[in-house]
Amino acid sequence: MQRHELSDALYELLNGKELVTKQHEAMMLMTVTEEGWPHTAMISVGEVIALGSKRVRLAMWSGTTTTRNLIRTEKATLAFIYAGAAHYIKLSLKRLPVLPAAKHPRERFEADIVAVRSDVAAYADITTGIQIDLKEEESVLRRWHETLAELVL
Repeated sequence: MQRHELSDALYELLNGKELVTKQHEAMMLMTVTEEGWPHTAMISVGEVIALGSKRVRLAMWSGTTTTRNLIRTEKATLAFIYAGAAHYIKLSLKRLPVLPAAKHPRERFEADIVAVRSDVAAYADITTGIQIDLKEEESVLRRWHETLAELVL
């Protein structure tokens, strides 16, 4: 099923709250290189925040292939497994101004949600997606909270 906004469950996942309970969730952020090849990067719940059901913001490391692709094309797709379904969120992005006093300097993007597709199979249940274990949980969660706070400025 395709929609043009986040479901309640996806908004809840990406709302920037209760990060300790969501710390294992990871997503693939897909962009396209200058040569036309798909490029995939990992993104965590500490780098994306839903401002509502139709808009998200991303915090990306400067100088990466993914960030250069986002600046150039202003398009991306988030793909992940959550709550028993595969989710694909098409994004139309605009680069936000740099925050000079940012505690964790990042390139910031605001994205309108163009389409959301959630995919399930009638013949099988999706039991897990990409999961991560943080090596330094306390410091990473603190950085995520600070990064997401800077995204909503």
